[in-house]
Amino acid sequence: MAPNATNPAPNKTSLRSLLEGEKLNHTNFLDWYRSVRIVLKQEKKEYVLNEPLPEEPPAIPKPAHDAWLKKMDDSIDASCLMLATMIPDLQKDLKNHSAYDMINQLKEMFQQLARTERFETVRAFHACKMEDG
Repeated sequence: MAPNATNPAPNKTSLRSLLEGEKLNHTNFLDWYRSVRIVLKQEKKEYVLNEPLPEEPPAIPKPAHDAWLKKMDDSIDASCLMLATMIPDLQKDLKNHSAYDMINQLKEMFQQLARTERFETVRAFHACKMEDG
């Protein structure tokens, strides 16, 4: 079957199933964020989480404009993927954000929770004792 707008080319190594299991809620940000980065990296769109979108430049050559459009499209794809994997409350709060702005807002929201989770993990690791021998 030939790929088209309604039937895109099958991706043999699609990792989107990582995000199907559990939606982002108020307790699983670090796991969700890790999965989003993995999927976007595989799709070569991870950069949209690391840099803000540039403003549309006025009257630029076609190759530069096409590059700008690709960044916009990648950001929209990433934003939609991220929104689709969130609980409705978070979707409502973040629906008008770019992928970069969305991830920064989420980091700010969950920073304290992530810090606490990291502390608990390190504490549990240090509490482990090796058996003799």
